[in-house]
Amino acid sequence: MWHNISAAPFLLTGFPGLEAAHRWISIPFFAVYIFMLLGNGTLLYLIKNDHSLHEPMYYFLSMLAGTDLMVTLTTMPTVMGILWVNHREMSHGACFLQAYFIHSLSIVESGILLAMAYDRFIAIYNPLQYASLLTNTRVIKLGVGAFMRGFISIMPVILRLFSFPYCHSHVLSHAFCLHQEVMKLACADITFNTLYPVILISLTIFLDSMIIFFSYILILKTVRGIASGEEKAKALNTCISHIGCVLIFYVTVISLSFIHRFGKNVPHVVHIIMSYVYFLFPPLMNPIIYSIKNKQIQYGILRLVSKHRFGS
Repeated sequence: MWHNISAAPFLLTGFPGLEAAHRWISIPFFAVYIFMLLGNGTLLYLIKNDHSLHEPMYYFLSMLAGTDLMVTLTTMPTVMGILWVNHREMSHGACFLQAYFIHSLSIVESGILLAMAYDRFIAIYNPLQYASLLTNTRVIKLGVGAFMRGFISIMPVILRLFSFPYCHSHVLSHAFCLHQEVMKLACADITFNTLYPVILISLTIFLDSMIIFFSYILILKTVRGIASGEEKAKALNTCISHIGCVLIFYVTVISLSFIHRFGKNVPHVVHIIMSYVYFLFPPLMNPIIYSIKNKQIQYGILRLVSKHRFGS
């Protein structure tokens, strides 16, 4: 009996009670996904082809855009599948794989934001040694380190999902698979899967946010020591885009974590909305923030537009 139930696919859920309106709801969702793909794709294209952007700051930005693209491509098929054709069934293997990418990419994004904070800290705190400290090799090592940390650290809990029998309800409350939700459907001891993510988030996302916070305290102290008001403004301006991305990412992560941990009395619709905000808002906003606040990105976009307009 257990094995029959355990083999049944998981059932994803869109917006409960609004199934009749799923087609209409799909319009803004599809538009947001297209903007996310275009925005992050444009950043990657610009940084690859514009030689004025071949600097550590923009290499890290390209890693952030690449991570946001992967997040988009991980959630888009199941979300749009439910909203367009009500395709709810998902095999165990596909579900665990989606959960693996969703959670590992969160840790990767946090690591890249930390690397970007390190880049800004060196640029302002020790500008004379910036070029020697942030060589292309070191940038690659930091990027590979951020990706490896994310993709390896989440493996233990995801691998355990494969060994669990699933004899409870197979209905998931989101349009994508999340580890914390799947593990609750298992008929097994999930103590490790409950404790490990708490320790992991404390040692990665929470610790990263603390280091970024303290790096900005040191940056502000350094900027206060700069005599020229113009130089102060210039130094801080290079950080504004990064600060915006940091706030958007960590505020949404912390809000979602609090709701999942302590929001038993919060209406279910709030859980659903917060999960969509977490997956859609940072990848949508990051390219917009850098396009609005970064002059070199703006010039790159203008050069790209004029090049295609005049075909030169």
